[in-house]
Amino acid sequence: MDKGIQRARSETEVLKVVNDKTTKYAILSHRWGTEVSYKEMTRLMKMSVQDREEVRKRDGYRKIIKSCKQAKKDGFQWLWVDTCCIDKRSSSELLEAINSMYRWYRNLKRCYMYLHDVEDLMLPTEQNFSRFGGSNGWPEWFSRGWTLQELIAPRKIEFFNCNWVSIGTKQDLTSTLEGITRIPENVLREGLDPYSWPSVAQVMSWAADRHVARVEDRAYSLLGLFGVNMPMLYGEGLKAFWRLQLEIIRVSSDHSIFAW
Repeated sequence: MDKGIQRARSETEVLKVVNDKTTKYAILSHRWGTEVSYKEMTRLMKMSVQDREEVRKRDGYRKIIKSCKQAKKDGFQWLWVDTCCIDKRSSSELLEAINSMYRWYRNLKRCYMYLHDVEDLMLPTEQNFSRFGGSNGWPEWFSRGWTLQELIAPRKIEFFNCNWVSIGTKQDLTSTLEGITRIPENVLREGLDPYSWPSVAQVMSWAADRHVARVEDRAYSLLGLFGVNMPMLYGEGLKAFWRLQLEIIRVSSDHSIFAW
């Protein structure tokens, strides 16, 4: 797979816009580390040998290669990875991506959840603060704000440990996942059913102790879960969450929102 990327003659052979409703594709969900950007991915073969080797040594590059291999093994032609498939230099592209993210995860055919800090062949069933002290005793992936929708939206999820060994699917692990996240099993199995939608306060509670890199992302990461859209204004700080509340009030009569 690494050689395949190196042989690519143009960026369209590596990165291409496809219709998420008609295309069968997989997505990698992961905790960000030393990643590869869109700019670096599209210019990989134009870099100097030294710069290219530096990129290839990153954990993010190895994740791309490993997830591409898994996607190919599972019969998928396309894989989407947030770190290198969004051109974050473009504000319009970033806006579209954030507002479409939930739909993209909902429409995928397979989601690969990579847990970089899990070595065992199973998810932990009890909190371990000595091992996962920085993430409330659970693998770090479960402590991040953006991964909440990445867990709820997809119908098919396969979890992988740090060695890229499969440790189970969402359907098989719903009981364990409920213990970790407090998300009911029926939501984990079926997603957010519009006919039995959980209360706003309940969804907010699932996100309450999760962390984000930027304060605005606490609001932006919840857009898809509440079925609302709004422009991104990085730098607005806590106003982002106030705007989210206003958008929810505009489309919902659920008064539990006032608990937040």
